[in-house]
Amino acid sequence: MSDTVHFSCGDLEDLMFAALVSSGTSEKNARSVARALLAAEIDGRKGHGFSRIPSYAGQAITGKVDGQADASIMKELPGAITIDVKKGFFYPAIDLAFDYFPDKARTNGIAAVAFHNSHHCGVLGHHVEKCAELGFIAIVMGNTPQAMAPWGGTKPIYGTQPLAFASPRKSELPLVMDMAMTQVARGNIMTAQQAGKSIPEGWATDAQGNPTTDPEVALSEGVLLPVGGAKGAALGLMVELLCAPLTGSALSTEASSFFTTEGEPPSVGQFLITINPDAFSGRDHFLERVETIMESITGQEGARLPGGRREALRKEAAENGLSVPAKLVEEVKSLAAQET
Repeated sequence: MSDTVHFSCGDLEDLMFAALVSSGTSEKNARSVARALLAAEIDGRKGHGFSRIPSYAGQAITGKVDGQADASIMKELPGAITIDVKKGFFYPAIDLAFDYFPDKARTNGIAAVAFHNSHHCGVLGHHVEKCAELGFIAIVMGNTPQAMAPWGGTKPIYGTQPLAFASPRKSELPLVMDMAMTQVARGNIMTAQQAGKSIPEGWATDAQGNPTTDPEVALSEGVLLPVGGAKGAALGLMVELLCAPLTGSALSTEASSFFTTEGEPPSVGQFLITINPDAFSGRDHFLERVETIMESITGQEGARLPGGRREALRKEAAENGLSVPAKLVEEVKSLAAQET
């Protein structure tokens, strides 16, 4: 038996959709989630793709995430919105945000969206890329369950604290930067665990502060290391302030795990800022100067832009589909076949 199973993109999305619906998620929410996970799988971000279905479905079954939640606007000002995710999935909530903030950013020059009582936010780069396709510069970030210690400390205070930035370009795909404030996102460690593989030294320590290559130890009792040392830890604090106190959501130390089915909903927060270039130097000037910078990078031998593989990966998936672990396929098919 092969270790992998091949799917067309549409069939893989439909399988994920079916597993979520059978686990108590509304069809609207399940389609939004499945679409987001498929996009992650296509772009090679497997820790945020198909591998998430067992934990997402399990949490929908136990109520740790409310698969039926209908996100709504809590507060609205000319340039600011707060969305109550209602302890449901993040993806339908950011879909809702796109119905509101573009007009605000065009009118006011800038618009921000706070997401309250939210869940795992997946590949944040996809959301800012969509903003950039609409002509906006965008920054989005989220706090996550505790995983990283403050610099010099040994106990986790911050999460992996993902942050993404996107800028429109004249005729190319938007420039997208997407990173965790830790050396690696927890999803990458989960993927290694599912595959029975070790993780590189330098990603995490055990509870005593010793380096570990065991993904089980890293996920259950370990501490993830910040990217860039003290600078990464400081950025983790910045994300925490903008995504927990500002959105009225749980601190990283209060949030339950994204991976387990036990416990209360994580109730974390996300924060999105969108900027209209027309309000500042002007769109044409901005795009022209962006290309000057891009050409100065790509003109150097060996230099590359962040996210440069996206176009090739998307073309490959559209033409040839995707291969995913056979063991995981069986687990997801079992979820899809269960009685609702």
